[in-house]
Amino acid sequence: MALSSNIIIKESKAFSEGKVSKVLLKFAIPAIISLFVAELYNMVDTIFVGRAIGATAVGALTIAFPIQRLIISVGLLIAVGASTAVARSLGEGSLGRIKYIVMNALTLMLIGIFTLTVFIYRFKDSIIKHLGATDNIFPFANEYISIVILGSLFQCFTVIVGYIMTSLGNAKTNLIANSIGAIGNIILDYILVINFAQGIKGAAIATVVSQIIAAFYALYHFLKIKNKFNISFTLRLNKEFSLSIIAVGFSTFIIEISDAVVAAILNNILSSNGDLAIIIVGVISKVSMFLYITVIGMTSAMQPIVSYNYGAKNFTRLKEVVKKSIKALTITSTILWLLMMVFAGPVISTFIKEKDILIEAVKAFRIVISIFPIVGIYFIAIYYYQSIEEAKISFVLSIYRQLLIFIPIVFILVKNFGLVGAWIAYPVSDIISAFTGLYYMKKAKEAMEDRYEEYEGITNEKKIYGKALNNVREA
Repeated sequence: MALSSNIIIKESKAFSEGKVSKVLLKFAIPAIISLFVAELYNMVDTIFVGRAIGATAVGALTIAFPIQRLIISVGLLIAVGASTAVARSLGEGSLGRIKYIVMNALTLMLIGIFTLTVFIYRFKDSIIKHLGATDNIFPFANEYISIVILGSLFQCFTVIVGYIMTSLGNAKTNLIANSIGAIGNIILDYILVINFAQGIKGAAIATVVSQIIAAFYALYHFLKIKNKFNISFTLRLNKEFSLSIIAVGFSTFIIEISDAVVAAILNNILSSNGDLAIIIVGVISKVSMFLYITVIGMTSAMQPIVSYNYGAKNFTRLKEVVKKSIKALTITSTILWLLMMVFAGPVISTFIKEKDILIEAVKAFRIVISIFPIVGIYFIAIYYYQSIEEAKISFVLSIYRQLLIFIPIVFILVKNFGLVGAWIAYPVSDIISAFTGLYYMKKAKEAMEDRYEEYEGITNEKKIYGKALNNVREA
């Protein structure tokens, strides 16, 4: 395989040497921006159509949100699974595996996204109705979704290639590709929605075109490393690699799709309250994602570093990475939480111009994020176990907060407290999840120390044996 040694040294040093906080920052910023852009397409469209059309259009994009989240969730499943496998292969020195991992990832993407897009288009009307669309909202949601799903393949390609490039030490490509997509979407939204008055149709076209531009940028840079790893674009599925990618990435898929499931359930539970409740849920979901994007971005940035050092059996470095990640995430979460609590009004007013809805949305939002800073440890636990390929534990944790805890609690609280019960369900779920995450990280620390002692013991035995063998040879 034609791979220059200086590239391998560069990637290895990025994960195994240098100040941990700087390495985390290097990979966290592109990861956060990548996730932010994935949310930004719907978010920016919501801002423009909300201003140009009104609250009904905001409700339509709230209905579209679970569908868009489902699509990006499939992309992230493959991206995280593939990038983790690539990072660990680098740490183990198994460079020949990388081309097979990448080929399997791209094949899974084509099969998964094509199947999903056809399914959504075929059953679109039924899906929109089951997502809680009212008669007023339905035509807007139908028009937007019909167009926006055409960009699915391009969006997921950008995410997958960006994550793989990051796991190889090149975080810049992911950063720039997603930035291009974000900026392009804003410009095109302004042109099509505001200047040409194309409404929700213009917002959907803007999203698709910007996703295509970002994908071509990612492809251009991917082609530069293609030959170095002897990667071909032939469709190939290997059972071992495919199952590994899906098993590791499945937890991220669950985390992402859980928001879509919760949004759909809330839309249906609260639809009896009219358009108002659906609009508030949509706005709260979008604004709170500013917070959770940072959490998931930082923990996913930790992931390739943990995977690499776990594969290299560098347990001292591994322990430091986890410790610094927890500290950095706690500080960042607290700062963002304070800013959002103080400036909730101005931020939410970006989406909503109706004053009566704005007042209710701000109250609800502050309840929803009331204990946000403590939930970071839960996400650290998910991504740590994912990084060391403990797929079962990672999977259980990933479904825990939203599907196992939140959904039963929200049904109970809405039944007893009405609309406000839906908002209270969030902090209650966060408290339970935080303590669960803390428990699992304590278990991880104990297991890590055991592995370190075991590895050091084997290493020392080998050294003693080697020294004795040399003495015999000299004699």
